[in-house]
Amino acid sequence: MPLTNLELARSIYAAWERGDFSSAEWAHAEVEYVMADGPDPGSSVGLSAMAGSFRTWLRTWEEFHLVAEEYRAVADDRVLVLDHFSGRGKRSGLDLGRIQADGAWLFRIRDGKVTQMVRYWDRQRAFADLEPEEVDAAAQRSVDYRPPGS
Repeated sequence: MPLTNLELARSIYAAWERGDFSSAEWAHAEVEYVMADGPDPGSSVGLSAMAGSFRTWLRTWEEFHLVAEEYRAVADDRVLVLDHFSGRGKRSGLDLGRIQADGAWLFRIRDGKVTQMVRYWDRQRAFADLEPEEVDAAAQRSVDYRPPGS
């Protein structure tokens, strides 16, 4: 039985929360990977481009950790995951928690595969990018809330 979109998002985060960013079985071959804001905005298409972007990102940080706080179905094909992230820049020593630690991923899912994933360092920008009806749906369909540190 295929996973629901929320279950798929939870399974992705379960691995990420363990520090395992190695699997992309959940991604469509032509997944669009977008960094909407933050220090290195941009986008790429395809599994190898996504993997390369992710590897580059992870190599920048020591003790990078990502924890989902809340999963929200914002449309039939989109899931917004509010998260908290932490880590320290390998070269700069910059502590992520001191600059911005509450972000979000927006996943577009079709036929059990993520076709687009958009990273937001600024969670308010994620909400601003949603359609008005999606914001209403997100407010009504909040699931699996976990406060940071729990």
